[in-house]
Amino acid sequence: MPELPEVETTRRGIVPYLKGQRIRRLVVRERRMRWPIPAELESLIEGQIIRDVERRAKYLLFRFDHGSMIGHLGMSGSMRILTGELPPPRKHDHVDLLTDHGTCLRFHDPRRFGSLLWCDGDPAKHDLLKALGPEPLDGDFDAQRLYRLSRGRKAPVKSFIMDNHTVVGVGNIYANEALFAAGIHPLRAAGRIALPRYERLVSEIKRVLARSIETGGTTLRDYVNGDGMPGYFALSLSVYGRDGEPCPQCKQPLKVTRSGQRSTFYCGACQR
Repeated sequence: MPELPEVETTRRGIVPYLKGQRIRRLVVRERRMRWPIPAELESLIEGQIIRDVERRAKYLLFRFDHGSMIGHLGMSGSMRILTGELPPPRKHDHVDLLTDHGTCLRFHDPRRFGSLLWCDGDPAKHDLLKALGPEPLDGDFDAQRLYRLSRGRKAPVKSFIMDNHTVVGVGNIYANEALFAAGIHPLRAAGRIALPRYERLVSEIKRVLARSIETGGTTLRDYVNGDGMPGYFALSLSVYGRDGEPCPQCKQPLKVTRSGQRSTFYCGACQR
């Protein structure tokens, strides 16, 4: 599933080709997505100029003078830039966005859990975005916030930092990796973690996410970025998907359990 680093990598890959470009045509082959693609979307954006492509959490915001198109990649979606003579659409190539300069943004989504929506006003006030927590790489996300929100919380710290009301974009892979790097057991109650340990955890969350963005995200199955290239952060994963392998620090076998219906990987010796 594309997480924040994969979505940010996609944004960085497509924005140079789309920013300032006029939409010549929007071709929608399938509207039955997680949220149906509006029937009026073509008339809203054809002939309009994309002023910028931004990101909020795992949503891509295509900014126009009169509103924003909100894109979500869902469970298995990708957006790729195509130039020159376009290849025939593959199965699950649901949308093509064509510019006057001949660039095509092709939206591929086998499971159809993604979508494209329209927002007339401020997208920050849209129902899908208005209740989201801070961005993990912004200054608003700090240890004081985690410590304050966690008091009295019995939920596992892994579930706590994956809650989009706490902070956005800390998906399962990155929660596992950050908790390992911070030496915190993923099943420890969030309310039983002291401020100094949250300071370490915030630092590791920022480091892990920044590193993943630098290396193009994590490829698990079929994720590709805006240029059609895979991400390489998977090559440096310390614990995720490595149950039974030796811990990078103490060499004890790594463990896996289920928490919040997600696989949770950790070292029983290094994390407490």
